Formats: sequence, C-alpha cells, structure tokens
Amino acid sequence: MADPKPINPLLKLALELGPLAVFFVVNARADLLTATAAFMVSTLVALTVSYILQKRLPLMPVVTGVVVLVFGGLTLILNDDTFIKLKPTIVNSLFAAVLFSGLIFWKRPLLGLVLDSVISIDDEGWRKLTLRWAFFFVFLAVLNEVVWRNFSSDFWVSFKVFGIMPITLVFALAQIRLIERHSLEPKAVPAKDG
Repeated sequence: MADPKPINPLLKLALELGPLAVFFVVNARADLLTATAAFMVSTLVALTVSYILQKRLPLMPVVTGVVVLVFGGLTLILNDDTFIKLKPTIVNSLFAAVLFSGLIFWKRPLLGLVLDSVISIDDEGWRKLTLRWAFFFVFLAVLNEVVWRNFSSDFWVSFKVFGIMPITLVFALAQIRLIERHSLEPKAVPAKDG
C-alpha cells in the first residue's frame, strides 16, 4: 500500500476535530438528536475530504466513522440518545480490544502498524506504548459510561468536547519519555568547540 499523500497538519486537525465541533455547536443551538444528525453528515464530509486529499482513508477514522453512522442512525431511527452516548464507549472498547488482542494472540504491538510512519521506536517500546494506549482506551470507555449515566446530556456533550480531548493530549504527552527512551533515531551529538 502506498504511503498517503502528505496533508497540512492544521487541515488534518480540522478534519479530525471538525465533526466533534459541529456536534457541540449544533447541540448548544438545537438538541442532541439534531446534533447527532449533523455529526453524522460532518463525519462523512470529513472522511470524503480526507480521501480526496490523501487517496486513502486511515483505519481509525474509518472505524470511528462507521460507529458514528451506525449508532447515530440508531439514535435517530429510535429517537433515543442512548445510542450516540454509547458510541465513545464502543469505539474505545474496540480500540482497546484490538490492541490487547494483538499483544496476546499475535504477540504483536498493533499500534506500530498505525504509527510506525510517525514514530520510530524499538519492539519493546512498541509493546509498552501499545499496552499503555490499550489501558487508556479502557479508561476512556469507563469514563464515558460514568459521565453519560450520571450527568445531563448537555454536560456529556461538553465533557466529550472539552474533557476527553485535554485528557487524551495529556496522556499522549506523558508518553514522550517512553518514546525517547526507545527511539531508534540516533541521538544528536553536541558539536565540540575546537
């Protein structure tokens, strides 16, 4: 499979976060069902634009998109917001299950298949990083369940947008030391004055 065409990092961020921003704004101005419909449409638009620009679709956004469409569709058809609230639990549980399965059954850190073009670390580093992300996805699934079951829909939407993203960013930044420790890239040697 050919490498994807490079995409501007700001555009990539907009494509990944755009549907979530649409979901938040529409929920604030209308209701959760209308926001769900807007989320579904904006997810399809983001995936289409991503495909047009890169000539391929990354696996994680596709999986997330399919779950958004299935659970968003159930939400709209059954007029029950429970399904869209379950979507983050299911997506995060699915990602965790895939990462754990790779380590247990195939003895392979599958996170490396997704990120090896971005990060260059040794096998032990991939195993540790994969295990950490798998447990983090379990944490996010449990956290979603706690929030949607114990708080209002508006609080859940706000937490999904303004809580999960910072938590994920902090977790990702906390992995930098592990990545540096297991990096395969040669360390820069300071130049000697002479």
